[in-house]
Amino acid sequence: MPKLVSLLIFFSTFGVFAQPASYQIAVLKYNGGGDWYSNLETSLPNLIDFANRELKTNIKKEQAIVEAGSPEIFDYPFVHMTGHGNVVFNNQEAENLRNYLLAGGFLHIDDNYGMDPFIRREIKKLFPNQELIEVPFDHPIYHQKFDFNNGLPKIHEHDKKPPQGFGIFVNNRLVLFYTYESDLGDGWESQEVHNDSESTRRRALEMGANILSFVFLGVDYAQ
Repeated sequence: MPKLVSLLIFFSTFGVFAQPASYQIAVLKYNGGGDWYSNLETSLPNLIDFANRELKTNIKKEQAIVEAGSPEIFDYPFVHMTGHGNVVFNNQEAENLRNYLLAGGFLHIDDNYGMDPFIRREIKKLFPNQELIEVPFDHPIYHQKFDFNNGLPKIHEHDKKPPQGFGIFVNNRLVLFYTYESDLGDGWESQEVHNDSESTRRRALEMGANILSFVFLGVDYAQ
């Protein structure tokens, strides 16, 4: 049985918060020239610290780095992707990512500004017969420990557009969550990086914790 499937069965049967063992999330390394490594130093480590404190999770602070076409991606139930620029998945990478998501994996994509036209094109490679749809505000991803009744928080202003959360659903399961015009990852950064207020950073961390909680608790949503 693949490691990812084994982990998800364990999580759904016993609950991730009931087990003492540590586990790890991964950052997606991709081709195309975009800065997949942006926010690498403090963003996810701060979110992990927050989740471990607020949700009583036991996530390793050091995130893994996994390439889009690598079989190692199946070792991680949660993969985070971000950047500002171009993204390109070749056919093998697209197939590997699609198989990962169909096998029970979850991909969170956070547009750090400038990624949108490229990532939409590449998501179409993963699921050519599906459209990204806006995730409704009553979806459980917005209502884990923290409630976001109006959807994503606005962390940084770029093009005077509202923040939106888009998703791909497979058999009513949200497998890919794309956060656009929100800039959650910047809000997870240490305060001195962007000089965001504590309240702004707190809302970004709460939303990030909701995403982790949604994935690791295995909550499904029937449209």
